[in-house]
Amino acid sequence: MSKKKLLTELQAKKLKKLGITSTIDLLLYLPNKYNDQTVIQTINDSLVGGKSQIEVNVNDLEVKYRPKKNLILYVSDLTGQMQIRFLHYYPSQIKQLESAGLVRFYGEVRQQSNYKEMIHPEYSLVNDSTGLSKNLTPIYSITKGLSQNMLRKLIKNHIEGATQKELFKELFLNLYKKYDFPSFMDSISFLHEPPKIKVDDIENIHNSKFFKRLIYDELLAQQLFLRKQYNLLKKNKAPKFKHAQPKQQIFLEQLNFKLTDSQKQVLEEIQNDFTKGFPMNRLLQGDVGCGKTVVATIAAIDCIEAGFQVAFMAPTEILAEQHYEKLINWFKDTSYEILLLTGSVPKKAKLETYLKIEKGSADIVIGTHALFQEAVTFNNLGFYIIDEQHRFGVEQRMLLKNNSKNLQGFEPHQLMMSATPIPRTLSMSFFAHMDVSTIKELPGGRRPITTKVYLDDKRRQLLNLIDEHCKKNNQVYWVCPLIEESEFLDLETANDTYQELEKYFINQKVGLIHGKMKAEEKKEIMKKFQQNLIQILVATSVIEVGVDVPNATLMIIENSERLGLSQLHQLRGRIGRGEKSSFCVLLYKNKLSSTAKQRLRIIYENTDGFKIAEEDLKLRGPGELLGYKQSGLPTLRFANLNRDLVILENARNDANSLIEKNDVRINEHMKRWLRNFEEIVTV
Repeated sequence: MSKKKLLTELQAKKLKKLGITSTIDLLLYLPNKYNDQTVIQTINDSLVGGKSQIEVNVNDLEVKYRPKKNLILYVSDLTGQMQIRFLHYYPSQIKQLESAGLVRFYGEVRQQSNYKEMIHPEYSLVNDSTGLSKNLTPIYSITKGLSQNMLRKLIKNHIEGATQKELFKELFLNLYKKYDFPSFMDSISFLHEPPKIKVDDIENIHNSKFFKRLIYDELLAQQLFLRKQYNLLKKNKAPKFKHAQPKQQIFLEQLNFKLTDSQKQVLEEIQNDFTKGFPMNRLLQGDVGCGKTVVATIAAIDCIEAGFQVAFMAPTEILAEQHYEKLINWFKDTSYEILLLTGSVPKKAKLETYLKIEKGSADIVIGTHALFQEAVTFNNLGFYIIDEQHRFGVEQRMLLKNNSKNLQGFEPHQLMMSATPIPRTLSMSFFAHMDVSTIKELPGGRRPITTKVYLDDKRRQLLNLIDEHCKKNNQVYWVCPLIEESEFLDLETANDTYQELEKYFINQKVGLIHGKMKAEEKKEIMKKFQQNLIQILVATSVIEVGVDVPNATLMIIENSERLGLSQLHQLRGRIGRGEKSSFCVLLYKNKLSSTAKQRLRIIYENTDGFKIAEEDLKLRGPGELLGYKQSGLPTLRFANLNRDLVILENARNDANSLIEKNDVRINEHMKRWLRNFEEIVTV
């Protein structure tokens, strides 16, 4: 007997548009809401503005052509009459409804002048065997050519097929028993067609043990994947570096610099990793200005003293050049060769740099994406530092690691730095394959930044404020998000603001910097601003990361309501880097959305980057907060990191335990959840 296909080719194509390519994808394609079609209401009792299911006779129907072509049905039950209107319909539907007896309609009831109406309701013909459903009716996100009924039927068939074939056996019965979770297939069946409960809030279903079972399974798969990655890395060899304590002491003394307790702790964690013989994979996070760069630089001394090279990668040329100048100054009394490699380095200098990197005479190479080029081959790369790691994709970081032709088969140590603090839940989930270090305190002498929020009509008053700061020989940033006028966004432009300020401040030098300028121009302007040859700098968010001007004490940010919390916090961190009091003014346009109001309130009330990051996670979710698509890392469909911390902690502990025991079921669970299960085929 031939096997009957569950899917046609056309249906498979439609499902692919919804991201469904396997049986597991289909089963996990949960409804986004439910209709209550478990009761029949009379026309008289149906509530205007609410959804109702009525069972009626079709008394008459007609096609009206004005103002638009409509199919109108006149229906009634024992309590009254109603009009049903279809804007889109087939001729076959007219024939079907003309000859129908009882029909059930489900939809929103509207009140017209003297009658009730439903527009485009769901309907079904009633016969002797038609009973009322005891379960809620699922409503899915669909695509053209795939109706709700078709999708419901497909999912129901696959649930039945999967149950009969025992496709999804329980893998970790002891764990599910511990948390009193139902079986996988019971959870799936419940979530697609739950028995009647309160449906005014889908949270009732999301709080059920059936939904929590899926959350746990998903988080367990994510943790297994990432913790396995973490453990696999330990099987690779990396160079061991001794602690070059005397050299580091000399470095700190000539800097006249004392590390905070937090910096000392993090440096110790990095140096311990250097002695283990497998590659460090560590994320160093800390608020803007906490001193991450100096810690990474001190750690680099261990690497250089052991005869290995260091790569230091930054996301922009401005930041790479700043790091270069800083390190050249810091290491001026040493024999270390420090090189800069960016897109704008002249060709001849670039070729010389390539040669020095390949020969091994370059100790520290600081650069941008230029470090990824095939022409760059390190002789003995032992340690690479990535600043603002979220700006780089996973593949780019791998390219740098692979560009070292280490003859001993060593893999370099990796330190990634982020000034966007990562909330604990995010750190536990998406960064479970890494060790995380945190610098929690700012160096001494820093003054807190005062933040003010003003409506855009206060612009003129701000000119007096700028004048006050300039008279004290301080400097000012005026940040504009866009460079050019846009017909879609009513934003002031950097050019207009620059011209306005230049006319007003005849005794001050006003500068302009934006992303479309050539690298040399940007470098020259930033140099002049750092030397106080420019007092007022109009800038786009190109200055968001890393630019260090301790004399800047005032920042005005236009259209602040359009920026994310992390970006606002990063920008604000460009001031308050010296010992003077600093002020940040957030300008906003009228008619703020509730989310924009919430964002501005959070940034106004908080200076702690970790608190801001927690709030940002609640507002935007992990995808946006991370700032890039984490290629190769499993995304979350059901878990909510703000809501499911307890389940996440349990999944993390269980994953570690399963990996420790080398449990044979691990791969099967990951295969089930990481979107690569069997193709949807036949029964």
